[in-house]
Amino acid sequence: MKLNITCIPGDGIGPEIVAEAKKVLESVAKVYGHEMIFTDVLMGGCSIDKYGVPLTQETIDTAKSSDAVLMGSIGGNTSTSPWYKLPPEKRPEAGLLGIRKALGLFANLRPAYLYPELKDACPLKTSISEKGFDLMIMRELTGGLYFGDRKTEEIDGQEVATDTLVYSEKEIKRIAIRAFDVAMKRRKKVTCVDKANVLDSSRLWRKVVTKVAEDYPEVELSFMLVDNCAMQLVKDPAQFDVVLTENMFGDILSDEASMITGSIGMLPSASLNETSFGLYEPSGGSAPDIAGKDIANPIATILSAAMMLRYTFSLDKEADSIENAVKEILQKGYRTGDLKNAETSSDMICSCSKMGDIIASQIK
Repeated sequence: MKLNITCIPGDGIGPEIVAEAKKVLESVAKVYGHEMIFTDVLMGGCSIDKYGVPLTQETIDTAKSSDAVLMGSIGGNTSTSPWYKLPPEKRPEAGLLGIRKALGLFANLRPAYLYPELKDACPLKTSISEKGFDLMIMRELTGGLYFGDRKTEEIDGQEVATDTLVYSEKEIKRIAIRAFDVAMKRRKKVTCVDKANVLDSSRLWRKVVTKVAEDYPEVELSFMLVDNCAMQLVKDPAQFDVVLTENMFGDILSDEASMITGSIGMLPSASLNETSFGLYEPSGGSAPDIAGKDIANPIATILSAAMMLRYTFSLDKEADSIENAVKEILQKGYRTGDLKNAETSSDMICSCSKMGDIIASQIK
């Protein structure tokens, strides 16, 4: 099978971690008889430096002509980088919002799984981490506050900022259907997270999601307010299976969920449109403080590549081979610096590139 993949290495550690994911995908191609075609494009700060904008039409067109996009990270140090002296629409993250909209990527899937070998890295107390957890956050990605009308104006001598939160029935329905479909392949439980005690938009979410649930009688549906969900994620994350929520709530909760796994460097994500096309990226940021040092954790990006094989190309065995390889190397004790503890021997601590080599060698 020929896999045509647009790669957006991006900024900071992005080029390093994408390089390791490519390495693993090439190993998969060799073992299973596929052909990987990678096309690198610029987006984010590096695009600003070269073209003056964070996202070019050429990058959008290249992405649209491919089967999937594999991305590293976007952005830099918000305090020191000149990118953040630009107007908001010219900053690196504007490119990320722009490509999501251009590609119609409305469904963000972000799994949070605690590997048994990493339970000591989990910041939660032992009684919680020993139970383990395996949840999927389904975040709506192209609506809500991040895409609503916004303005800052002077009223009665004061600056007043307005951000508009808008959701339509169609936007809610399509992400709800994706959530229930995913739940059917997991433990058949959906928790819809909102702020229905305050927001009209959340009340519409409850109405639409309840209607969608009628088509999935095997799936248990419950509702939870977002503040309670934030507490429950650190109190009892094992209670969750699929967490369905809107854009801003999902942004916050998915980062919280990723950190309780022990390292944000372990969590992949997928952003899908209404076809099989998707953009796959690690949950972490660009980490400019460690960029170029070959010490970043590439596992989240490598697992994102596995999600790409599964969700875009329907290559489940190949995706399993990557996920199993990650489990094997963790069981053997290999760790990047962010995962090491007092018991990790120095010969088992891996650089970013070494970790990629070891995982690639385990593909079978």
